[in-house]
Amino acid sequence: MTRNPTARRTWDLLVVGAGTAGLIGAQTAAGLGARVLVVESGGFGGDCLWTGCVPSKALLAAGAAAAGARRAARFGVHVDGVRIDGAEVMAAVRRAITTIEPVDSPDALRAAGVTVAVGTARFTGPRTAEIDGRPVRFRQALVATGAAPVLPRIAGLDAVDALTTETVWELGTLPARLAVVGAGASGCELAQAFARLGTEVALVESADRILPGEDPAASEVLLEALRADGVDVRTGATVDRVDDGRLRLTDGTPIAFDRLLLTVGRRPRTEGLGLTAAGVDVDERGHVVVDATLATSNRRIRAAGDVTGHPPYTHVAGVHGSLAATNAVLGLRRRVDLSAVPRVTYTHPEIAAVGEPTGAVADDRRLVERPLRSADRSVTDQDRAGFSRLVVDGRHRVRGATVVGPRAGEALAELGLAVSQGLTTGDLAGSMHAYPTFADPQWNAAIRDVRRRLAGPVARRVLAGLVLTRRAVLVARR
Repeated sequence: MTRNPTARRTWDLLVVGAGTAGLIGAQTAAGLGARVLVVESGGFGGDCLWTGCVPSKALLAAGAAAAGARRAARFGVHVDGVRIDGAEVMAAVRRAITTIEPVDSPDALRAAGVTVAVGTARFTGPRTAEIDGRPVRFRQALVATGAAPVLPRIAGLDAVDALTTETVWELGTLPARLAVVGAGASGCELAQAFARLGTEVALVESADRILPGEDPAASEVLLEALRADGVDVRTGATVDRVDDGRLRLTDGTPIAFDRLLLTVGRRPRTEGLGLTAAGVDVDERGHVVVDATLATSNRRIRAAGDVTGHPPYTHVAGVHGSLAATNAVLGLRRRVDLSAVPRVTYTHPEIAAVGEPTGAVADDRRLVERPLRSADRSVTDQDRAGFSRLVVDGRHRVRGATVVGPRAGEALAELGLAVSQGLTTGDLAGSMHAYPTFADPQWNAAIRDVRRRLAGPVARRVLAGLVLTRRAVLVARR
């Protein structure tokens, strides 16, 4: 930052953090004519660009290429001598980051009319802050500082150079043996990617199944896929200590590793922000407390993204940023809607879900489902593990869904729309779908639900009456 422009004016919106929420919030506010200052102490683009979405999907793509080459013989395509260069793989991951980086850069913000400051921001009062000691005045502010990986309390961990989802991308090559603790979405994705690239992987989860927040049937499908890729999956297993290059489980089982990766959760980045001085409340975990409009206890300050404790996804942060900025600049009270937040685990098969859970449903709900193997596309691609499952209410509206299969995240899109807009299975069944696709099972599930209703006694009597009436009309016309 040159010439200290921050001290010369009162900013309409001060944005602290330049991850997805901060970037979109700042650009939205500037587009509405506000004077906006963004402060970032690290990499512009946040976790999604540097340590989350972008590098993990690049690594998964490399793993998929390797797995596809090994399994190509089932199509009569024989690939001999698949060789993986770990250094080249990690270089490709970094190229994906640098290719996307300009979109989130300070120059891109400036082009959108945003003033940029590089430094550490701290609130000093309800309407004041400082950036590395330099004072800043604002009319409104947006806290968008995101979250950071949590390190569990494990005896002996201090003596190990453990990796997290932030530091794993610093690897220059692929480890020979990797132990992953935590089988949520990140743990499963990275475990599968590294295993497909030739690393010997052990995945340890204290819950009784992987992906404990998803439909149990989806967890089971992915468990089989991980084991088929060579991952040693240990569920219901707790780490007692780390010593001599081994995880020691509480039952005494040792798991040897060259590198240890911890994926056990994240904590909000609120420490040192001066939120108490600003009059902003946080909860017991450190998340900024917000209402449905994303306003905090200081009505001049809003928060967006992972720092709020709302679902920690980039798409949520983006919607948050836009909504918070619009409310701040225009004085609106638009509310965030969390009823149809999509989520995807980008393993193979992918697991995608939205709305109400499909594992167990209320008495006034029912499930309709079709297996992936019923889709002709799954036959042509020889990729049949998965299913589509819809939660339907008494008025036939789709209230939730889980899709398991290739490109499930893409297939989920129309189901997210259905949940958010109150569409029925009849609406889905009546919409023409392309053939053949991996989305066929959800369409066929909707069709099956419509046919089930038509087979009921009331519907059958009505249909029978219509058929008889039509028959009589045609006879009379002869």
